[in-house]
Amino acid sequence: MLKHTSFLCLLILGLCSRAELSAQTASNSRAQLSAQTTDSSQTRIDQLKKDIPDLMQKADIPGLSIALIHDGQLVWTGSFGYANTETKKPVTDETLFEAASLSKPVFAYGVLKLVDKGQLDLDTPLNKYLGNNYDVAPGDNRINLITARRVLSHTSGFPNWRPQDSKTLPINFTPGEKFSYSGEGMVYLSKVIEKITGLSLEDYMQREVLQPLGMRSSSYIWQDRFDTLKSYKHDEFGHPSGRWQPKEGNAAASLATNATDYARFLIAMLNGNGLKTTTWRQMFTPQIRVNEKYPQVAWGLGWGLETMDNGVWFWHWGDNGDTKAYITAQLDTKNAVVYFANGANGLSITQEVLADAIGGEHPALAHLSYQRYNSPARTLLKSILTEGAAPALARYQQQRQLDTTQKISENDINSMGYSLLRLKHIDDAIIVFKTNTQDFPGSWNVWDSLAEGYANKGDKKTAIKYYEQSLSLNPDNKNGAEQLKKLRTP
Repeated sequence: MLKHTSFLCLLILGLCSRAELSAQTASNSRAQLSAQTTDSSQTRIDQLKKDIPDLMQKADIPGLSIALIHDGQLVWTGSFGYANTETKKPVTDETLFEAASLSKPVFAYGVLKLVDKGQLDLDTPLNKYLGNNYDVAPGDNRINLITARRVLSHTSGFPNWRPQDSKTLPINFTPGEKFSYSGEGMVYLSKVIEKITGLSLEDYMQREVLQPLGMRSSSYIWQDRFDTLKSYKHDEFGHPSGRWQPKEGNAAASLATNATDYARFLIAMLNGNGLKTTTWRQMFTPQIRVNEKYPQVAWGLGWGLETMDNGVWFWHWGDNGDTKAYITAQLDTKNAVVYFANGANGLSITQEVLADAIGGEHPALAHLSYQRYNSPARTLLKSILTEGAAPALARYQQQRQLDTTQKISENDINSMGYSLLRLKHIDDAIIVFKTNTQDFPGSWNVWDSLAEGYANKGDKKTAIKYYEQSLSLNPDNKNGAEQLKKLRTP
């Protein structure tokens, strides 16, 4: 019996030793993995610290705030440049930016919390909850096909925004038929949420999303404390262009936040916090393909998706004109980056930021097709500002004869002309617009723009001549007709 007992003890000791060894091995593996993650994170952080200031300078971006997430944890926030180029107030980790359309995924998360509570069904027509047909024209029964799912996947049929000063909201196609990005859909859905909960959008989002996730600096409406915290917007040349101070929340665009707060939201997204697993998964399940040219790009519920061979990435961009934002995250690795920029060119450096922060291919950038900071058009514009339009354009025309990839599109040349008009470089703008008429003589729009240049110069006779040319190519050019009427009025 003693022998058996001794053998049993030795067996137990052996098992304990192996268990301890196994535990130690696992602990060492975790430590090694953690060290590798830390090393990888630090390498990316160092690269971002090095590259961002240079990119901002080249792109004329005054201020930027960024957060990096690795393995579902916030590993770094960085703040660069100025919140206001006139006062030289620096951007800090507390500086608030306009999230612009990054407001939408946060709102979508709040909507899905109501789905989990059984207060909202994704596939029930929204007018059943609202009790009316909202601002849709009477008799358009397609309103009965618009659901929360179709709003969150941008298949509602609504335009992005209704025509200015229009009280009626058009439905442009049968809901569910195709993808068409719509801020109006989010606003419509927010009215339904307010009806269901009896709360304003701001109060609901604070109670159910922002406060529970620790996003205590964020709000969908202007708050007095924002006066010292919120960044100013800046135009494409880095000049301040004001701040939006919304008194009412706009689910599509009015969130004010900072990189740290938004990172808290992303961590919840990556880890599936706050939603039932089945609901959370639907956010990242393709509901519709976005662009035939880029078949990997789809839309889930509230998020854009990149359905790649190495897993699903989710993404979104923000564009409120003179302020921009971007986020990309990978579900499998739980790595993500979000940044906010207070300049009109903020999305011109996204490719470089993503390469430094998380790597990978991102067809969403090609789908969005924002002009790069070092594009031929941007380079030409800077040359015009430095040396004038005539010599800069002469050199451009020589270069494009040697390299056809340097040819700038009609729209980009046109945009360049309007940038010069805004800077009061009217003669340079006219030279640019003339170049467009030479390259694209059959386009009514280039003649309309040239006419506008001369109108800004005070040359009514020439402006009338070119508006008439534009109308001869496109009799439906309402702007040209209106401007002609004004110019001919004594």
